[in-house]
Amino acid sequence: MTLKDDLLVEFEEWSGFVDRIAPQDWNVSLGEGKWTIHDVVCHIYLWDKYFLEEAIKPISEGQPLTLRHLDYNEFNRKAVEAGRKLTKPELIELTRQFRSSIVTEIRDQEPSKFTEEYVDADGNKFSVESYLKDFIWHDRHHMKQIEDRISKSSLDQH
Repeated sequence: MTLKDDLLVEFEEWSGFVDRIAPQDWNVSLGEGKWTIHDVVCHIYLWDKYFLEEAIKPISEGQPLTLRHLDYNEFNRKAVEAGRKLTKPELIELTRQFRSSIVTEIRDQEPSKFTEEYVDADGNKFSVESYLKDFIWHDRHHMKQIEDRISKSSLDQH
């Protein structure tokens, strides 16, 4: 397997993790004044949607990237707010759909596009390889937070 294949396998782990969250755990808070697990899943789903539409698809289509460095706190606040309007089944489906779309787009891209450096709408460098590495780290950070709040047996039983 190539580095690209390995990273895509790791990147896909998030969807399987979300599938294993038990129904009773979705509204568990990560701590006092912190997001719920539902909020975290929505946060990641909306970042997936953003990167798919603003970077990954444009790369596949040979178009300029429209990706911008956003105010993360504002984006995350809006993501959590939007997520509260989604049911658990809707959120799981959207999570799967956008993560799967990213994986398919990247898998189908010419190999050279994986390491090529692109310029985003703010003039910053972007590469698919770096994006995957960053978001695998991001996913795992949140997976650990979730695992620390719910019992491992709860994840294993679902």
